[in-house]
Amino acid sequence: MNLTVYTDGASRGNPGKSGAGIFILDEDNKKTISLKQYLGILTNNEAEYGALIIALEYLAELTTNTPGKFNINFLSDSQLLVNQLNGVYSVKSPNIIPLYDKAKKIIANLNAVYSFKHISRTLNFKADRLANSAIDYNIEKLDIDEQTSSC
Repeated sequence: MNLTVYTDGASRGNPGKSGAGIFILDEDNKKTISLKQYLGILTNNEAEYGALIIALEYLAELTTNTPGKFNINFLSDSQLLVNQLNGVYSVKSPNIIPLYDKAKKIIANLNAVYSFKHISRTLNFKADRLANSAIDYNIEKLDIDEQTSSC
């Protein structure tokens, strides 16, 4: 199964009120999963990692409980996050190191082949909208919305 996962973290104030938004699309564009959660007061980079970690934890459970091979393409407008995860940039910030380590640990145990790609903000609008909605409505518990279309 091929999945495309858009992640975004939003921070108002940097640091400021932050939210995570994740939009997951299956290979046939028939099923979408939207995740959003308020993250508290964080920097933008911390929020970006927070969104990725939420996505990874959700996908770890999904890939463990669903038979078959998974190919997961992660897309983010955070050049820092993508380049750190791809080994292009080193991780130097003391606030980011534990988030990076947590993400890498989940990735190592993920039952999937995966890739990380940087995309423009305009292509990440659904995840961005979810992240900002989590802030606007102070959604402290992970909100999951799964939709299937018969197109």
